[in-house]
Amino acid sequence: MQSVEEIRKKVAKAVEDVRAQNPMAASITNSVTIELVANAQLAVGGSAAMVYLPDEGEAMAEAGKSFYINMGTLLPVYAESLPRTTRRLAELKRPWVLDPVGIGIGSLRRELLRNFSDKAPGVIRGNASEIIALASLWGIGSGKKALVRGVDSTDSVLQAKEDAMALARHTGGAVAVSGPDDFVTDGETSLLISGGSSFMPMITGAGCSLGGVMAIYACVADPLTAAVTGSCIYKFAGKAAHSKCRGPASFRTEFIDSLYNATADDVANNPLKLDILGGKE
Repeated sequence: MQSVEEIRKKVAKAVEDVRAQNPMAASITNSVTIELVANAQLAVGGSAAMVYLPDEGEAMAEAGKSFYINMGTLLPVYAESLPRTTRRLAELKRPWVLDPVGIGIGSLRRELLRNFSDKAPGVIRGNASEIIALASLWGIGSGKKALVRGVDSTDSVLQAKEDAMALARHTGGAVAVSGPDDFVTDGETSLLISGGSSFMPMITGAGCSLGGVMAIYACVADPLTAAVTGSCIYKFAGKAAHSKCRGPASFRTEFIDSLYNATADDVANNPLKLDILGGKE
């Protein structure tokens, strides 16, 4: 298990490396949130590229250092794009981030997600219900039944801890469960990360863009560090934006500015603590 001090040093380095290197993480993502995903990736210092077609996904898997796949607003072409892209990512041993948003809605989404089980995403990010449902779909974890309602979670972060740890051990990567306090784990080291704003659930794409930002950090860091860094900068920026905004619309603007202005020390020193109990509630 890593110490908090070790994790903070890695988080600070990830922030600095992204600012210095401007790495690219391409995305096949939710059309409802595509603008916020790209803007957030740019704000933290990365480079964004949004693709749809099968050959584009394969090409950008080769061109970038990481990749982001978000399961929102599926199109028929994704039945070919996603398997080809994830197959190429696995062949290249390239880190990628999966957001299983909407899991449980429709057979195409379910079958695509089922087939990702052996493609080893470096980071899985979702709300508690999505994480529980994905573990169940892959036949691992607690066996709990997720209470998925569209893209919203009806389960608490604490209820998903056991399944998050099981998914992390299965993939050899990290899992981030988003909520009032985020739970991030690699199956051995688990953390709770606090901060953020009550306005975050009121803007479309806060969770989707977080996955995209984690993909940027995955270009320069190991999966756990990438997930923790993404969570910490979001919690820091959310809190900073909340103090300046007048409502959800101005929060969105202030949030992007806060991502851009966050320093390595700001992000590394965001409140976090080791979750010693791991999967036990």
